[in-house]
Amino acid sequence: MEIIHHGARDGVTGSCHQLRMDDRHSLLIDCGLFQGAEVSAGAAGADRLQIDFDITGIRALIATHVHIDHVGRIPYLLAAGFKGPILCSEPSARLLPIVLEDAFKLGVSRDQHKVERYLALIRQRIIALPYSSWFSLHESPDLSARIRLQRAGHIIGSAYVEVDLHYPQRGERRRALFSGDLGAPYAPLLRAPKPPYGADVVVLESTYGDRNHDDRRLRRQRLQTVIEKALADQGSVLIPAFSIGRTQELLYELEDIIFRARRGRPGADAGWQALPIILDSPLASRFTEAYRELQPFWDAEAQQRLRKGRNPLAFEQLLTIDSHDDHTRMVRHLTQSGRPAVVIAGGGMCSGGRIVNYLKAMLGDPRHNVLFVGYQAKGTPGESIQRFGPRGGYVELDGERIDIRAGIESIGGYSAHADQRGLVNFITRMRHWPGEIRLVHGEASAKEQLRQALQSEYARKGTKASIHIP
Repeated sequence: MEIIHHGARDGVTGSCHQLRMDDRHSLLIDCGLFQGAEVSAGAAGADRLQIDFDITGIRALIATHVHIDHVGRIPYLLAAGFKGPILCSEPSARLLPIVLEDAFKLGVSRDQHKVERYLALIRQRIIALPYSSWFSLHESPDLSARIRLQRAGHIIGSAYVEVDLHYPQRGERRRALFSGDLGAPYAPLLRAPKPPYGADVVVLESTYGDRNHDDRRLRRQRLQTVIEKALADQGSVLIPAFSIGRTQELLYELEDIIFRARRGRPGADAGWQALPIILDSPLASRFTEAYRELQPFWDAEAQQRLRKGRNPLAFEQLLTIDSHDDHTRMVRHLTQSGRPAVVIAGGGMCSGGRIVNYLKAMLGDPRHNVLFVGYQAKGTPGESIQRFGPRGGYVELDGERIDIRAGIESIGGYSAHADQRGLVNFITRMRHWPGEIRLVHGEASAKEQLRQALQSEYARKGTKASIHIP
Protein backbone atom coordinates (compact mmCIF):
# COMPACT_ATOMS: atom_id res chain seq x y z
CA MET A 1 0.00 0.00 0.00
CA GLU A 2 1.32 3.44 -0.96
CA ILE A 3 -0.16 6.95 -0.70
CA ILE A 4 0.85 9.67 -3.17
CA HIS A 5 -0.25 13.29 -2.76
CA HIS A 6 -1.01 15.16 -6.01
CA GLY A 7 -2.39 18.26 -4.28
CA ALA A 8 -3.03 19.92 -0.90
CA ARG A 9 0.45 18.86 0.16
CA ASP A 10 2.04 22.32 0.20
CA GLY A 11 -1.10 24.34 0.88
CA VAL A 12 -4.84 24.18 1.47
CA THR A 13 -6.29 23.72 -2.01
CA GLY A 14 -6.08 21.24 -4.88
CA SER A 15 -6.86 18.18 -2.73
CA CYS A 16 -5.94 15.02 -4.62
CA HIS A 17 -4.56 11.83 -3.09
CA GLN A 18 -3.82 8.49 -4.72
CA LEU A 19 -3.97 5.24 -2.79
CA ARG A 20 -2.06 2.50 -4.54
CA MET A 21 -3.64 -0.67 -3.22
CA ASP A 22 -1.17 -2.88 -5.07
CA ASP A 23 0.97 -2.58 -8.20
CA ARG A 24 -2.09 -2.68 -10.50
CA HIS A 25 -4.97 -1.03 -8.64
CA SER A 26 -5.36 2.50 -7.27
CA LEU A 27 -7.99 4.83 -5.88
CA LEU A 28 -8.10 8.60 -6.24
CA ILE A 29 -9.53 10.53 -3.31
CA ASP A 30 -10.63 13.96 -4.54
CA CYS A 31 -9.38 15.87 -7.57
CA GLY A 32 -9.60 19.52 -6.64
CA LEU A 33 -8.74 22.90 -8.08
CA PHE A 34 -5.82 24.99 -6.85
CA GLN A 35 -6.81 28.47 -5.65
CA GLY A 36 -5.20 31.72 -4.55
CA ALA A 37 -1.39 31.87 -4.42
CA GLU A 38 -1.30 28.10 -4.93
CA VAL A 39 -2.47 28.50 -8.53
CA SER A 40 1.06 29.52 -9.49
CA ALA A 41 3.01 27.69 -6.79
CA GLY A 42 5.84 26.14 -8.75
CA ALA A 43 3.93 26.09 -12.03
CA ALA A 44 2.05 28.33 -14.41
CA GLY A 45 -1.64 28.66 -13.62
CA ALA A 46 -2.75 26.59 -16.62
CA ASP A 47 -0.34 23.81 -15.70
CA ARG A 48 -2.04 23.44 -12.33
CA LEU A 49 -5.24 22.41 -14.11
CA GLN A 50 -3.66 19.52 -15.92
CA ILE A 51 -3.53 15.96 -14.63
CA ASP A 52 0.23 15.52 -14.42
CA PHE A 53 0.27 11.99 -13.02
CA ASP A 54 -0.30 8.56 -14.53
CA ILE A 55 -3.94 7.51 -14.18
CA THR A 56 -3.32 3.92 -15.31
CA GLY A 57 -4.87 1.53 -12.80
CA ILE A 58 -7.04 4.10 -11.02
CA ARG A 59 -10.25 2.14 -10.49
CA ALA A 60 -12.43 4.90 -9.02
CA LEU A 61 -12.52 8.50 -7.86
CA ILE A 62 -13.98 9.14 -4.41
CA ALA A 63 -15.25 12.67 -3.80
CA THR A 64 -15.27 13.51 -0.09
CA HIS A 65 -17.47 16.56 -0.74
CA VAL A 66 -18.28 19.00 -3.52
CA HIS A 67 -16.20 22.09 -2.73
CA ILE A 68 -14.27 23.18 -5.81
CA ASP A 69 -10.87 22.64 -4.20
CA HIS A 70 -11.82 18.96 -3.90
CA VAL A 71 -13.63 18.31 -7.20
CA GLY A 72 -12.73 21.16 -9.57
CA ARG A 73 -10.24 19.21 -11.70
CA ILE A 74 -12.67 16.40 -12.51
CA PRO A 75 -13.22 17.77 -16.06
CA TYR A 76 -9.46 17.53 -16.66
CA LEU A 77 -9.35 14.04 -15.14
CA LEU A 78 -12.02 12.89 -17.60
CA ALA A 79 -10.17 14.61 -20.46
CA ALA A 80 -7.02 12.72 -19.42
CA GLY A 81 -8.86 9.44 -20.06
CA PHE A 82 -10.22 8.42 -16.67
CA LYS A 83 -13.00 5.87 -17.25
CA GLY A 84 -13.93 4.80 -13.74
CA PRO A 85 -16.88 5.69 -11.52
CA ILE A 86 -17.17 8.73 -9.24
CA LEU A 87 -18.19 7.58 -5.77
CA CYS A 88 -19.73 10.00 -3.27
CA SER A 89 -22.46 10.31 -0.64
CA GLU A 90 -26.11 10.58 -1.62
CA PRO A 91 -26.35 14.35 -0.93
CA SER A 92 -23.08 14.95 -2.82
CA ALA A 93 -24.52 13.07 -5.79
CA ARG A 94 -27.29 15.68 -5.89
CA LEU A 95 -24.88 18.63 -5.59
CA LEU A 96 -21.90 17.50 -7.67
CA PRO A 97 -23.47 18.09 -11.13
CA ILE A 98 -24.27 21.69 -10.12
CA VAL A 99 -20.66 22.32 -9.09
CA LEU A 100 -19.19 20.67 -12.17
CA GLU A 101 -21.58 22.47 -14.51
CA ASP A 102 -20.36 25.79 -13.13
CA ALA A 103 -16.71 24.69 -13.34
CA PHE A 104 -17.19 23.51 -16.93
CA LYS A 105 -18.76 26.81 -17.98
CA LEU A 106 -15.99 28.82 -16.37
CA GLY A 107 -13.04 26.73 -17.52
CA VAL A 108 -14.06 24.86 -20.67
CA SER A 109 -17.11 26.04 -22.59
CA ARG A 110 -20.47 27.78 -22.19
CA ASP A 111 -21.91 26.08 -25.26
CA GLN A 112 -25.12 24.58 -23.87
CA HIS A 113 -24.96 21.48 -26.07
CA LYS A 114 -21.47 20.69 -24.79
CA VAL A 115 -22.55 21.40 -21.22
CA GLU A 116 -25.48 18.98 -21.49
CA ARG A 117 -23.31 16.23 -23.00
CA TYR A 118 -20.75 16.73 -20.24
CA LEU A 119 -23.37 16.61 -17.47
CA ALA A 120 -24.89 13.46 -18.95
CA LEU A 121 -21.44 11.86 -18.78
CA ILE A 122 -20.96 12.98 -15.17
CA ARG A 123 -24.34 11.60 -14.10
CA GLN A 124 -23.52 8.26 -15.72
CA ARG A 125 -20.31 8.04 -13.71
CA ILE A 126 -21.71 8.96 -10.29
CA ILE A 127 -22.46 6.17 -7.83
CA ALA A 128 -24.26 7.47 -4.72
CA LEU A 129 -23.32 5.61 -1.54
CA PRO A 130 -25.30 5.66 1.72
CA TYR A 131 -23.37 6.61 4.82
CA SER A 132 -21.99 3.86 7.07
CA SER A 133 -22.33 1.06 4.50
CA TRP A 134 -19.44 -0.87 2.99
CA PHE A 135 -19.09 -0.84 -0.80
CA SER A 136 -16.97 -3.48 -2.52
CA LEU A 137 -14.50 -2.08 -5.06
CA HIS A 138 -12.42 -5.10 -6.00
CA GLU A 139 -12.33 -8.83 -5.32
CA SER A 140 -9.54 -11.12 -6.46
CA PRO A 141 -7.29 -13.81 -4.93
CA ASP A 142 -4.63 -11.14 -4.38
CA LEU A 143 -6.70 -8.18 -3.20
CA SER A 144 -10.03 -7.46 -1.59
CA ALA A 145 -10.89 -3.74 -1.36
CA ARG A 146 -13.95 -1.98 0.03
CA ILE A 147 -14.78 1.57 1.13
CA ARG A 148 -17.16 3.21 3.56
CA LEU A 149 -18.25 6.85 3.81
CA GLN A 150 -18.94 8.44 7.19
CA ARG A 151 -20.37 11.87 7.98
CA ALA A 152 -17.65 14.53 8.23
CA GLY A 153 -19.82 17.48 9.35
CA HIS A 154 -18.19 19.96 6.95
CA ILE A 155 -21.02 20.64 4.48
CA ILE A 156 -24.07 18.59 3.63
CA GLY A 157 -22.90 15.39 1.97
CA SER A 158 -19.32 15.66 3.24
CA ALA A 159 -17.65 12.42 4.23
CA TYR A 160 -14.44 10.92 5.44
CA VAL A 161 -13.39 7.76 3.66
CA GLU A 162 -12.40 4.43 5.19
CA VAL A 163 -10.63 2.02 2.85
CA ASP A 164 -10.30 -1.61 3.97
CA LEU A 165 -7.68 -3.65 2.13
CA HIS A 166 -7.22 -7.39 2.51
CA TYR A 167 -4.34 -9.30 0.90
CA PRO A 168 -5.51 -12.95 1.26
CA GLN A 169 -2.33 -14.62 0.04
CA ARG A 170 -0.25 -12.68 2.57
CA GLY A 171 -2.85 -12.81 5.32
CA GLU A 172 -2.53 -9.05 5.74
CA ARG A 173 -5.18 -6.40 6.40
CA ARG A 174 -4.76 -2.61 6.27
CA ARG A 175 -7.17 0.25 6.82
CA ALA A 176 -6.48 3.71 5.39
CA LEU A 177 -8.57 6.73 6.27
CA PHE A 178 -8.84 10.02 4.36
CA SER A 179 -10.41 12.79 6.40
CA GLY A 180 -11.46 15.06 3.54
CA ASP A 181 -12.48 18.27 5.29
CA LEU A 182 -13.73 17.74 8.84
CA GLY A 183 -16.34 20.05 10.29
CA ALA A 184 -16.56 21.80 13.63
CA PRO A 185 -19.14 20.81 16.24
CA TYR A 186 -22.59 22.42 16.49
CA ALA A 187 -22.79 23.11 12.75
CA PRO A 188 -26.29 24.24 11.73
CA LEU A 189 -28.28 21.76 9.62
CA LEU A 190 -25.62 19.01 9.85
CA ARG A 191 -25.68 15.88 11.95
CA ALA A 192 -22.60 15.56 14.12
CA PRO A 193 -19.85 13.29 12.77
CA LYS A 194 -18.82 10.22 14.73
CA PRO A 195 -15.13 9.34 15.12
CA PRO A 196 -14.00 6.14 13.40
CA TYR A 197 -13.18 2.96 15.27
CA GLY A 198 -9.60 3.12 14.06
CA ALA A 199 -7.17 3.00 11.16
CA ASP A 200 -3.59 2.05 10.37
CA VAL A 201 -2.84 5.24 8.44
CA VAL A 202 -4.77 8.53 8.38
CA VAL A 203 -4.43 11.34 5.85
CA LEU A 204 -5.61 14.28 7.97
CA GLU A 205 -6.48 17.83 6.94
CA SER A 206 -4.85 20.62 8.98
CA THR A 207 -6.43 23.88 7.76
CA TYR A 208 -6.84 25.20 11.30
CA GLY A 209 -4.25 22.98 12.94
CA ASP A 210 -2.66 26.00 14.61
CA ARG A 211 -5.68 27.56 16.34
CA ASN A 212 -9.00 27.01 18.06
CA HIS A 213 -12.21 28.67 16.92
CA ASP A 214 -14.51 30.92 18.84
CA ASP A 215 -17.25 28.95 20.52
CA ARG A 216 -19.73 28.13 17.76
CA ARG A 217 -22.56 28.39 20.27
CA LEU A 218 -21.74 32.09 20.74
CA ARG A 219 -21.30 32.94 17.08
CA ARG A 220 -24.97 33.83 16.50
CA GLN A 221 -24.60 36.56 19.13
CA ARG A 222 -21.44 37.88 17.42
CA LEU A 223 -23.20 37.87 14.06
CA GLN A 224 -26.11 39.77 15.58
CA THR A 225 -23.72 42.31 17.15
CA VAL A 226 -21.98 43.05 13.82
CA ILE A 227 -25.29 43.52 12.05
CA GLU A 228 -26.68 45.77 14.78
CA LYS A 229 -23.56 47.95 14.41
CA ALA A 230 -24.35 48.28 10.70
CA LEU A 231 -27.93 49.18 11.54
CA ALA A 232 -26.66 51.93 13.82
CA ASP A 233 -24.26 53.18 11.11
CA GLN A 234 -27.01 53.09 8.47
CA GLY A 235 -24.80 50.83 6.40
CA SER A 236 -24.74 47.33 4.97
CA VAL A 237 -22.94 44.17 6.02
CA LEU A 238 -21.17 42.47 3.11
CA ILE A 239 -20.49 38.78 3.62
CA PRO A 240 -18.30 37.07 1.01
CA ALA A 241 -19.57 33.52 1.14
CA PHE A 242 -18.89 30.24 -0.56
CA SER A 243 -21.94 28.95 -2.40
CA ILE A 244 -22.08 25.62 -0.60
CA GLY A 245 -22.32 25.21 3.14
CA ARG A 246 -21.40 28.59 4.57
CA THR A 247 -24.22 30.44 2.80
CA GLN A 248 -26.87 28.01 4.01
CA GLU A 249 -25.52 28.13 7.58
CA LEU A 250 -25.66 31.93 7.55
CA LEU A 251 -29.26 31.93 6.31
CA TYR A 252 -30.16 29.46 9.03
CA GLU A 253 -28.60 31.70 11.71
CA LEU A 254 -30.12 34.91 10.32
CA GLU A 255 -33.59 33.38 10.28
CA ASP A 256 -33.13 32.50 13.94
CA ILE A 257 -31.97 36.02 14.86
CA ILE A 258 -35.03 37.52 13.14
CA PHE A 259 -37.33 34.94 14.74
CA ARG A 260 -35.99 35.71 18.22
CA ALA A 261 -36.14 39.47 17.63
CA ARG A 262 -39.78 39.28 16.63
CA ARG A 263 -40.59 37.54 19.89
CA GLY A 264 -38.86 40.27 21.93
CA ARG A 265 -40.33 43.30 23.67
CA PRO A 266 -42.45 45.76 21.59
CA GLY A 267 -40.33 48.05 19.42
CA ALA A 268 -37.08 46.20 20.02
CA ASP A 269 -37.29 44.36 16.73
CA ALA A 270 -38.27 47.23 14.42
CA GLY A 271 -34.89 47.34 12.68
CA TRP A 272 -34.80 43.62 12.14
CA GLN A 273 -38.32 43.46 10.72
CA ALA A 274 -37.35 45.87 7.95
CA LEU A 275 -33.86 44.49 7.33
CA PRO A 276 -33.51 42.74 3.95
CA ILE A 277 -31.29 39.67 3.77
CA ILE A 278 -29.99 39.66 0.19
CA LEU A 279 -28.62 36.50 -1.38
CA ASP A 280 -26.82 37.64 -4.52
CA SER A 281 -25.34 34.53 -6.10
CA PRO A 282 -27.17 32.41 -8.68
CA LEU A 283 -25.00 29.44 -7.79
CA ALA A 284 -25.62 29.82 -4.06
CA SER A 285 -29.35 30.08 -4.80
CA ARG A 286 -29.25 26.77 -6.67
CA PHE A 287 -27.43 25.11 -3.79
CA THR A 288 -29.84 26.57 -1.25
CA GLU A 289 -32.73 25.07 -3.23
CA ALA A 290 -30.88 21.73 -3.29
CA TYR A 291 -30.31 21.98 0.48
CA ARG A 292 -34.06 22.37 0.93
CA GLU A 293 -34.61 19.20 -1.10
CA LEU A 294 -32.09 17.38 1.12
CA GLN A 295 -34.08 17.97 4.33
CA PRO A 296 -33.94 14.27 5.30
CA PHE A 297 -30.20 14.80 5.89
CA TRP A 298 -30.71 17.82 8.20
CA ASP A 299 -30.08 17.45 11.92
CA ALA A 300 -32.75 17.13 14.63
CA GLU A 301 -32.83 20.84 15.51
CA ALA A 302 -33.45 21.90 11.91
CA GLN A 303 -36.12 19.22 11.52
CA GLN A 304 -37.87 20.54 14.62
CA ARG A 305 -37.94 24.08 13.22
CA LEU A 306 -39.58 22.75 10.07
CA ARG A 307 -42.24 20.96 12.11
CA LYS A 308 -43.02 24.25 13.85
CA GLY A 309 -43.72 25.89 10.50
CA ARG A 310 -40.47 27.84 10.22
CA ASN A 311 -38.51 27.99 6.96
CA PRO A 312 -34.81 28.35 7.86
CA LEU A 313 -33.72 28.64 4.22
CA ALA A 314 -36.78 30.40 2.74
CA PHE A 315 -37.95 33.05 5.19
CA GLU A 316 -39.94 36.21 4.50
CA GLN A 317 -37.09 38.75 4.51
CA LEU A 318 -34.83 36.74 2.23
CA LEU A 319 -34.42 38.39 -1.17
CA THR A 320 -32.75 36.41 -3.94
CA ILE A 321 -30.96 38.21 -6.78
CA ASP A 322 -30.58 36.21 -9.99
CA SER A 323 -29.98 38.35 -13.09
CA HIS A 324 -26.88 40.46 -13.61
CA ASP A 325 -29.04 43.55 -14.25
CA ASP A 326 -30.78 43.10 -10.89
CA HIS A 327 -27.38 42.65 -9.26
CA THR A 328 -26.09 45.91 -10.77
CA ARG A 329 -29.22 47.77 -9.65
CA MET A 330 -28.89 46.40 -6.11
CA VAL A 331 -25.26 47.50 -5.82
CA ARG A 332 -26.23 50.98 -7.00
CA HIS A 333 -29.28 51.13 -4.72
CA LEU A 334 -27.42 50.16 -1.54
CA THR A 335 -24.51 52.46 -2.36
CA GLN A 336 -26.70 55.51 -3.02
CA SER A 337 -29.60 55.02 -0.62
CA GLY A 338 -27.69 54.17 2.55
CA ARG A 339 -30.37 51.63 3.39
CA PRO A 340 -29.07 48.96 5.80
CA ALA A 341 -28.99 45.43 4.46
CA VAL A 342 -27.18 42.15 4.87
CA VAL A 343 -25.68 41.02 1.58
CA ILE A 344 -24.40 37.48 1.12
CA ALA A 345 -22.67 37.45 -2.24
CA GLY A 346 -20.74 34.80 -4.12
CA GLY A 347 -16.95 34.82 -4.10
CA GLY A 348 -15.78 33.52 -0.74
CA MET A 349 -12.19 34.75 -1.13
CA CYS A 350 -13.13 37.93 -3.04
CA SER A 351 -11.12 36.87 -6.09
CA GLY A 352 -14.20 36.83 -8.30
CA GLY A 353 -17.96 36.70 -8.21
CA ARG A 354 -20.54 39.36 -7.42
CA ILE A 355 -19.01 40.26 -4.05
CA VAL A 356 -16.27 42.13 -5.96
CA ASN A 357 -18.73 44.72 -7.30
CA TYR A 358 -20.10 45.35 -3.82
CA LEU A 359 -16.59 45.72 -2.42
CA LYS A 360 -15.53 48.13 -5.17
CA ALA A 361 -18.58 50.27 -4.43
CA MET A 362 -18.57 50.13 -0.62
CA LEU A 363 -15.10 49.40 0.77
CA GLY A 364 -14.25 53.10 0.80
CA ASP A 365 -17.30 54.04 2.92
CA PRO A 366 -16.99 53.70 6.74
CA ARG A 367 -20.76 53.16 7.10
CA HIS A 368 -20.38 49.63 5.77
CA ASN A 369 -18.89 46.49 7.24
CA VAL A 370 -17.30 43.44 5.63
CA LEU A 371 -17.71 40.24 7.60
CA PHE A 372 -15.45 37.26 6.90
CA VAL A 373 -16.81 33.93 8.04
CA GLY A 374 -14.39 31.58 6.31
CA TYR A 375 -10.78 30.85 5.52
CA GLN A 376 -9.00 33.34 3.25
CA ALA A 377 -6.17 31.66 1.32
CA LYS A 378 -2.87 33.48 0.91
CA GLY A 379 -2.67 35.60 -2.22
CA THR A 380 -6.42 36.24 -2.43
CA PRO A 381 -8.00 39.72 -2.20
CA GLY A 382 -10.01 38.47 0.78
CA GLU A 383 -6.82 37.76 2.71
CA SER A 384 -5.51 41.25 1.86
CA ILE A 385 -8.73 42.92 3.02
CA GLN A 386 -8.78 40.85 6.21
CA ARG A 387 -5.12 41.62 6.98
CA PHE A 388 -4.73 45.24 5.88
CA GLY A 389 -8.27 46.60 6.27
CA PRO A 390 -8.12 47.09 10.05
CA ARG A 391 -4.90 49.09 9.54
CA GLY A 392 -6.49 51.46 7.03
CA GLY A 393 -4.76 49.78 4.11
CA TYR A 394 -5.87 49.13 0.55
CA VAL A 395 -6.61 46.26 -1.81
CA GLU A 396 -6.50 45.86 -5.58
CA LEU A 397 -9.70 44.62 -7.21
CA ASP A 398 -9.84 44.22 -10.99
CA GLY A 399 -6.63 46.24 -11.23
CA GLU A 400 -8.10 49.13 -9.25
CA ARG A 401 -6.61 50.30 -5.95
CA ILE A 402 -9.31 50.75 -3.31
CA ASP A 403 -8.65 52.27 0.10
CA ILE A 404 -10.34 50.28 2.84
CA ARG A 405 -12.48 52.46 5.08
CA ALA A 406 -15.29 50.03 5.81
CA GLY A 407 -15.23 48.09 9.05
CA ILE A 408 -13.62 44.65 8.78
CA GLU A 409 -14.80 41.84 11.03
CA SER A 410 -14.01 38.12 11.20
CA ILE A 411 -15.94 35.44 13.05
CA GLY A 412 -13.84 32.31 13.43
CA GLY A 413 -16.71 30.29 14.83
CA TYR A 414 -18.28 30.17 11.38
CA SER A 415 -15.46 28.18 9.88
CA ALA A 416 -16.69 24.96 8.35
CA HIS A 417 -13.38 23.32 9.28
CA ALA A 418 -12.49 21.63 12.55
CA ASP A 419 -9.97 23.54 14.66
CA GLN A 420 -6.89 22.07 16.34
CA ARG A 421 -8.96 20.70 19.21
CA GLY A 422 -11.38 19.04 16.81
CA LEU A 423 -8.62 17.54 14.65
CA VAL A 424 -6.83 16.12 17.68
CA ASN A 425 -10.10 14.71 19.03
CA PHE A 426 -10.76 13.02 15.70
CA ILE A 427 -7.64 10.92 16.29
CA THR A 428 -7.71 10.46 20.05
CA ARG A 429 -11.36 9.39 20.19
CA MET A 430 -10.60 6.38 18.02
CA ARG A 431 -10.46 3.04 19.79
CA HIS A 432 -7.49 2.03 17.64
CA TRP A 433 -5.10 4.97 17.17
CA PRO A 434 -3.31 5.05 13.81
CA GLY A 435 0.36 4.18 13.62
CA GLU A 436 0.86 6.72 10.84
CA ILE A 437 -0.67 10.18 10.33
CA ARG A 438 0.06 12.25 7.23
CA LEU A 439 -0.81 15.93 7.57
CA VAL A 440 -2.06 17.70 4.44
CA HIS A 441 -4.36 20.58 3.44
CA GLY A 442 -2.78 23.28 5.58
CA GLU A 443 -0.14 25.99 5.72
CA ALA A 444 3.28 24.89 6.97
CA SER A 445 2.83 26.45 10.42
CA ALA A 446 -0.63 24.90 10.87
CA LYS A 447 0.66 21.45 9.99
CA GLU A 448 3.66 21.75 12.29
CA GLN A 449 1.64 22.92 15.28
CA LEU A 450 -0.91 20.16 14.72
CA ARG A 451 1.92 17.62 14.48
CA GLN A 452 3.28 18.76 17.83
CA ALA A 453 -0.18 18.64 19.44
CA LEU A 454 -0.72 15.08 18.19
CA GLN A 455 2.73 14.00 19.32
CA SER A 456 1.95 15.29 22.81
CA GLU A 457 -1.20 13.16 22.92
CA TYR A 458 0.67 10.06 21.79
CA ALA A 459 3.41 10.72 24.36
CA ARG A 460 0.78 11.10 27.09
CA LYS A 461 -0.68 7.74 26.12
CA GLY A 462 2.77 6.15 25.86
CA THR A 463 2.21 5.16 22.24
CA LYS A 464 4.47 5.79 19.27
CA ALA A 465 3.40 6.83 15.80
CA SER A 466 4.83 8.33 12.64
CA ILE A 467 3.23 11.79 12.43
CA HIS A 468 4.72 13.56 9.48
CA ILE A 469 4.24 16.18 6.79
CA PRO A 470 4.62 14.63 3.31
